[in-house]
Amino acid sequence: MKNTKIFFLLSFVLSILLIGCKVKNHKPAENANEKGKLLLNLSGKWEFKIGDDMQWGKINFDDNNWDSISVPASWENQGFHGYDGFAWYRKSFKLSADLISKDVYLILGYVDDVDQTFINGHLVGVSGGFPPNYRTAYNAFRKYFIPKEYLNSDGENIIAVRVFDDKLDGGIVSGEIGLYYAKEGFEPDINLSGVWNFKIGDDSLWSNKEFADTNWAKLMVPAHWEIQGFENVDGFAWYRKTFFVPSNFKGDNFILLLGKIDDMDQTFVNGTLVGSTGIWNFSTSPANYDQNNEYQTKRIYSVPNKLLKYGKLNTIAVRVYDGFRDGGIYEAPIGLITQNNYKKYSGRK
Repeated sequence: MKNTKIFFLLSFVLSILLIGCKVKNHKPAENANEKGKLLLNLSGKWEFKIGDDMQWGKINFDDNNWDSISVPASWENQGFHGYDGFAWYRKSFKLSADLISKDVYLILGYVDDVDQTFINGHLVGVSGGFPPNYRTAYNAFRKYFIPKEYLNSDGENIIAVRVFDDKLDGGIVSGEIGLYYAKEGFEPDINLSGVWNFKIGDDSLWSNKEFADTNWAKLMVPAHWEIQGFENVDGFAWYRKTFFVPSNFKGDNFILLLGKIDDMDQTFVNGTLVGSTGIWNFSTSPANYDQNNEYQTKRIYSVPNKLLKYGKLNTIAVRVYDGFRDGGIYEAPIGLITQNNYKKYSGRK
């Protein structure tokens, strides 16, 4: 009888311990296998160092004395058993000019737990949240668009990945790591991911097509503005970007995809409002803020062809209101897709 009681007590304690543990199972995310066509396989040896220094993300940083470990694989299985905290990976590559002309994506598969990823010193993606606002993203599939202006067609390019691991396995742990370009599928016909102009504050003139925004800050879209130097910023901010619409699209109606925005937005194309999310009033502040979890809503706005200038530059301006914590345009896809292609790829009739 005594042994039976001990057995049940041990079983109970074990069950409590298991409940308290973080079980990491890197299951494929939705659409994770839709990588596109492989341009360059990046699996293999990467330079690696535990610790944290933002200088390690710079293109000209000397990493010759770093360790080399395999990617993909957890760092625990490569001599860093039991290490939790910050670490960095670096990898160099070259691409020809004809490949850079395509929409290039970096796929890092699954990173345990949080990452910031840089190309030639420029932020191209982030998943999860770093301390002190830690949020794991160990089960998120990393697919980051690389703006053409970030790539060097004449020589070496550098990928630098900042990683934070909370417990258990850490690092770039699984996936088919490489550079890809999109295969036929649900991708914007005009990709607007990349560098946008950005300014904190609010002014109705900032929606105008001809407004001069060249002195604004440069931000990566999609990514929260907090991880790009605008920590603890809540309230209003604006994004602006110019884009070219080829003449062969003349007559097409477009859908504007803005992914997800934290928290509310009003979006203008060539100075005309094409969509908004959230309840807005006529004052400078939104009404009934965050009543419907707007930050989780996918932005899909119709853009009539009469608003666009074909064979010319166009302007998109996005007014954002953030109530607290993270803010900004933070999730792909970002771009314009024709209504016909949108119906085709989304399965809508």
